[in-house]
Amino acid sequence: MKRFTALLFAMVVGFWSFAAVAEDSLADHKLALQISDNNPQKMNTVLNVAANVTRHYEGLGKTVDIRIVAFNAGLHMLRQDTSPVLDRLKSFGDSMPNVTFAACGNTISGMTKKEGKEPPIVTIAEHVPAGVVGLMTLNEAGWSVIRP
Repeated sequence: MKRFTALLFAMVVGFWSFAAVAEDSLADHKLALQISDNNPQKMNTVLNVAANVTRHYEGLGKTVDIRIVAFNAGLHMLRQDTSPVLDRLKSFGDSMPNVTFAACGNTISGMTKKEGKEPPIVTIAEHVPAGVVGLMTLNEAGWSVIRP
């Protein structure tokens, strides 16, 4: 029962976190990008889309908030030990404050069970209870959700 209560609390806090991201954005445009494949080309594509969209709107004098949500095998993008785009993630954290990253807690739990320890997630990523639910929350708040 204690474990269920802790899980329920984490889910409520996590959903509130996504709702806060969705509602707190004052940007002119809001984009959520999904990565669910352990594929370096797709991971680079997601980062390229984020950079290109940012440049496009900045060139028009507009603002854009971008949330990259990683779940399923796509969580490898945000793993310190297996990410094929680790160097790019570091540069995004330094140069693109409009881009945030979310790591799916359900996927982290599954990987922890399978590997016997929690996977190391990059520090720029926020842990959220459920990546798909987060995408739904953002979509319901008016964000464009894209899977490049």
